[in-house]
Amino acid sequence: MPDCKRLKRDFYTRDVLEVAPALLSKILAIAKPDGTISRYYVTETEAYRGSEDLACHACKGRTPRTEVMFHKGGLIYVYLIYGIHWMLNVVTGKINEPQAVLIRSLEGCTGPGRLTKISGIDGSFYGEDLVSSERIWFEDSTLTPVIKTGERIGIDYAGDYWKRKPWRFYI
Repeated sequence: MPDCKRLKRDFYTRDVLEVAPALLSKILAIAKPDGTISRYYVTETEAYRGSEDLACHACKGRTPRTEVMFHKGGLIYVYLIYGIHWMLNVVTGKINEPQAVLIRSLEGCTGPGRLTKISGIDGSFYGEDLVSSERIWFEDSTLTPVIKTGERIGIDYAGDYWKRKPWRFYI
């Protein structure tokens, strides 16, 4: 694995449309209870951009579920879907500008529900600070990916305008 370093706060406090593609080829590092660290390259992300984005959970306003999205960039937003799958999101942007990047795939593991299962991410990660956490963080890498874009997946409820936004990024 290339020489890596932890991403700093300024990486996350940018607009989600900058951070989502920039997370591609970065390394998700997760410290296990036994002290080992698992590392995975990020291969697919999706951007969810604030209160105006009808596919973003924050479009319904500030709730206990979405509270962390209204905080500073660099925090973890996880939520449970279908009562079985945790979704890993990275909060981006500035305070009171709710945005998040859904991590959709890691190298060798496609699907946001699968990746949280193999990496051990659950609801206890909600609000974790990626800049200072001892159990989860992102590291830079020396890889320069060729980035492709597409429509976001599974958001028919948001309507055609929001569904057709090319805010899914992958390598």
